[in-house]
Amino acid sequence: MYDFDSIVGHEQIIEHLQNAIKLGKVSHAYIINGEKGMGKKTIAYSFAKTLQCEEHATSACNSCKSCLQLESGNHPDVIMVTHEKASIGVDDIRVQLNSDIAIKPYSSPYKIYIVDDADKMTEQAQNALLKTIEEPPAYAVILLLTTNSSKLLPTILSRCVTLNLKPVSSDAIKEHLMEQYSIPDYMAEMSATFSQGILGRAIRYASSEEFTQSKEEVLHLLKYIDDMELYEIMESIKNLASHKLEINDYLDLMILWYRDILMFKVTKNPNLLLFKEEYKYISEQASKKDYEGIENIINAMNKAKVRLNANVNFETVMELMLLTLKEN
Repeated sequence: MYDFDSIVGHEQIIEHLQNAIKLGKVSHAYIINGEKGMGKKTIAYSFAKTLQCEEHATSACNSCKSCLQLESGNHPDVIMVTHEKASIGVDDIRVQLNSDIAIKPYSSPYKIYIVDDADKMTEQAQNALLKTIEEPPAYAVILLLTTNSSKLLPTILSRCVTLNLKPVSSDAIKEHLMEQYSIPDYMAEMSATFSQGILGRAIRYASSEEFTQSKEEVLHLLKYIDDMELYEIMESIKNLASHKLEINDYLDLMILWYRDILMFKVTKNPNLLLFKEEYKYISEQASKKDYEGIENIINAMNKAKVRLNANVNFETVMELMLLTLKEN
């Protein structure tokens, strides 16, 4: 259910949006920015639902006709802008938003447009949207959901209220997993820890039987990686990527491993490690590597994620990453 009360974390953002509703100072355009799985869509729909609710309060009633329409995905005045290609083109914005926005709301005080993956808009599409954001009808609210708001034109950024989502605490995520999904204590804790404050990722980990097995496979690779040949590492990663979790999940686990090595090198405190049970291997690798080398590896893995998201060839991306890994 889309509802401010059911959102885990993000208290300041919810308070900001509820205050805007209460004071009648709702902006015509918002950017909700955060990593995949952080809850951008849930916040956007909860905000839209509350704005359109027939009770006109700072939380949705969840029982009026408007609330039920939104929950079923059939609200005539809440429009999700979709796109079929990798990017959002100028025609997507012109047809689904610009042409439609001049028509007054069918049954509600607002007409709300939610643009998911808004950072995938082409420059032409952004310029087309800019004209609407500059002179919107009084009833219009545009919600741009982004994982990287810096890809938007400065002219769009300057005309929107930007809300940056922050990681949710591990304790709050663990509690949510146990209460809402009946996840056992140890699994909830592990999923919350490895999610790095991203609830959607924690839910995916906790509800995936393969997560524990996949984690063990990644750890096996990382423990012995320094003694492996480049082609052996490449084969291992190809095997990992061919099943179970997404490649980004594996890369996240690998980044966390090297962050643990860096953390141990700095503090010598095993209690601060995420992979506490792998202390022996982490301390060994920490003693062999220098600070710059570890940071180079972490940067190479983050670059690999960016390149994969930009659809660069998988083998090329992995080879570049592994070369850095072996060099350091």
